[in-house]
Formats: sequence, C-alpha cells, structure tokens
Amino acid sequence: MTGATSDGSYRYTVYFEPQTDGGFAVVFPAFPEIVTFGRSLDEARSMARDALRCHLEGLRKDGEAIPLEQSPAGQPIREEVVVAL
Repeated sequence: MTGATSDGSYRYTVYFEPQTDGGFAVVFPAFPEIVTFGRSLDEARSMARDALRCHLEGLRKDGEAIPLEQSPAGQPIREEVVVAL
C-alpha cells in the first residue's frame, strides 16, 4: 500500500493514457474523482501532481481521512464494451 511517507509526502499510482490528439489523460485508480490531462506527457505529469495536491488538501481541509492506496487483487483486465443505440 502507498500513501503518506515518513517525510509527509504522499505517493499514489497514476496512469497516463495517450489520447488521439497527442495529449494524455491522467487516471488515479485511488481517486476516480480526479480528472485532468496534459497536452504532453510532461504537462500531464505536472497536472497530475497539481490535481492530487489540490484533492488531498481539500480532504484535509474538510476533516476527511486521506486514504491509502489499495493494491489491486490481481492484474487489471482490459476489454472493449460494445453497445448499440
């Protein structure tokens, strides 16, 4: 599990998903409510740090616990979902 470290910083897994426009969507499995992106990988990394910091500061300000990241029970499964309208 990850979360707070001895120096007071926090560590969480983040995924950078390439987008068709060349940018990257940022996904934090521990915080699906965080939504951000970057036009480049470097910008996405910066945006990820900023979004995570803001979210954790908000949790702290609201008196909520900052959760630890839970390890997945296994390897993620990637599938395509098809629907008809």
